[in-house]
Amino acid sequence: MPSRLEEKYKNEITPAMVEKFSYKSVMQAPKIEKIVLNMGVGDAVTNAKNLDEAVAELTLIAGQKPLVTKAKKSIAGFRLREGNAIGAKVTLRGDRMYEFLDKLVNVSLPRVRDFHGVSSRAFDGRGNYTLGVREQLIFPEIDYDNVNRVRGLDIVIVTTANTDEESRELLTQFGMPFTK
Repeated sequence: MPSRLEEKYKNEITPAMVEKFSYKSVMQAPKIEKIVLNMGVGDAVTNAKNLDEAVAELTLIAGQKPLVTKAKKSIAGFRLREGNAIGAKVTLRGDRMYEFLDKLVNVSLPRVRDFHGVSSRAFDGRGNYTLGVREQLIFPEIDYDNVNRVRGLDIVIVTTANTDEESRELLTQFGMPFTK
């Protein structure tokens, strides 16, 4: 059974996008390809337990097991060796992706303190949107009592849009609260 947002995309968003940007075919309408969640754990160099906690939290948030990312090169100033585990990332596609986006827009973002909307300038020029979250506590799955330190994470929404304008329109239709 397709999720609520997927239905909305097929029935409302696609026709609206085709009309606004006057595409010749509905297949030209941009769609969300994947959502990547990345949590950099810089202090994993000194304390490996921090990485395990980050992995556990990302698993709860995303509903699937994250991949542990490793350092690509050594940086002496950060006491970092090539191959050290320094973060975790998850790539969501399909149903899980729509479920996550739904939860992000309707539950998590409104829980941010002093929330006035997300920046509408964080597009990369190719229609992808990046959003930084300062603390993982805004997600409903994270239990406040079990968290021993606040970690932020990056959320990258990859779309098939060719321009930022199309991408912004697509995400606005999905209910992303951009600042006016």
